[in-house]
Amino acid sequence: MATNSPADAKGLPEDPAELLPPTSVLTLDEYLDMQAAIGDRTRFTLLYRLVHFGERSPKELEDALDIRANNLHYHLRKLVDTGLVEKRKRTRADGDGLFAYYRATSLGADILEYGVEELIRREHDYRDAYTSE
Repeated sequence: MATNSPADAKGLPEDPAELLPPTSVLTLDEYLDMQAAIGDRTRFTLLYRLVHFGERSPKELEDALDIRANNLHYHLRKLVDTGLVEKRKRTRADGDGLFAYYRATSLGADILEYGVEELIRREHDYRDAYTSE
């Protein structure tokens, strides 16, 4: 039965999963898992650092965030499992003898830029638009 809801008027599907293109490589649940992953402050900060400051070794991330190694690896694993971060291995150790490092994926960079960072940019724009000096 057809309805005249605002969504129908805009041509949007009732099921948000139908927004995905037919050839989508990810499901709606996978996209939601990504969003949920960066809903945690530590994981958001990890992704932010990797996107804006480049690849880092676990030791560099541990020192920068002042976080214990076991907590760091737990959060990194969540980001890797959702496809926002990838773990890479060098064939040779770096100057500190480290082989592994992490870097943001393009999905990680996009969800950061077009998610929370976009909302923060909009907040600045709104504040500037409604502030009279």
